[in-house]
Amino acid sequence: MIGLKVLKNNANRIRRVLLKQSLINLDMKIKRVNDFVYIPLIKIPDNKLMEELKADAVEIVDTNFEIHKKRPKSLKDYLKNKIDNNKVEDIKKSFDIIGNIVILEIPEDFDDYKYIIGDAALKFTKRKSVYRKVSKIKGIVRTRDLEYLAGADISETVHKEFGSRLLVDVKKVYFSPRLATERKIITDNVKDNEVIIDMFTGIGPFSISIAKKHKVKIYSIDINSYAHKYFKKNIQLNKLEGNIIPILGDVEEVLNNLNLCADRILMNLPGTAKNFLSTAIKSLKPGGILHYYEFASDYQHPIERIKETAYPRKVEILNSRKVKSKSPGVWHMGIDARIY
Repeated sequence: MIGLKVLKNNANRIRRVLLKQSLINLDMKIKRVNDFVYIPLIKIPDNKLMEELKADAVEIVDTNFEIHKKRPKSLKDYLKNKIDNNKVEDIKKSFDIIGNIVILEIPEDFDDYKYIIGDAALKFTKRKSVYRKVSKIKGIVRTRDLEYLAGADISETVHKEFGSRLLVDVKKVYFSPRLATERKIITDNVKDNEVIIDMFTGIGPFSISIAKKHKVKIYSIDINSYAHKYFKKNIQLNKLEGNIIPILGDVEEVLNNLNLCADRILMNLPGTAKNFLSTAIKSLKPGGILHYYEFASDYQHPIERIKETAYPRKVEILNSRKVKSKSPGVWHMGIDARIY
């Protein structure tokens, strides 16, 4: 096979030149012998390029090269030749990684291949456990059924996110790693000395993120006893600047009893947050900020809902964004509103 013999000291520069010209045979490995490097070529460079390279003591040679074994670069690469290639294209590309756990979304018509897919995901991600979603998020405690596919059947893990450590059991509580950027956006907007209400806390990702960086007081509420248990562990697991008060119970009953007046309220429960909007606004001081989330196809509907519920209080929309896709044409919307 043709190759280019070059001095070791000049090899990197020449390799870059050859790459730009698409002359390197990427299926073969570059080899090194003593003070020389041998670069596999697809074809001999033209005369002009060879004249330029001769100053660096290059020489065209006929030599042997080892085949460059390509590592799979995606889940689909791991599945090629294991299931029908046409079916590979239909597998959902996205999946969630939570700590050492992978959670896949596999259509029912792939049941015969689920363990093969699970094993491929285990090898591709280098995590310890793989599960498959077998139900939607359901109930007031917001959990979903998972089916074990590969690795160790251990559903508890520690997830790391922007400096926070979050202990979670994926079978008992809901947690979305896809909201990491959203949590950072909110955290970066918080000011010291705020009083905050986190209405649907879960295991505490929003509250923990905020309290790690700001000297605040956060009332964090959730009705799921398992989530509440893990949230209290996560408070201990992280070094916090702020003070978090974890509360187990129905958010409406809790807020009616506490009679709080908050600087900021988080409502990250996009499926049903609208049912608690009136309670949230009553607990928000004049000029306070509401972070409201809703599944919607446009910004207009959640914004109008906030304005109608807040009336006669004045509403200033500070920001609106698509947090993530829920389904075709429907988004997890985030609305930031200052309510006077």
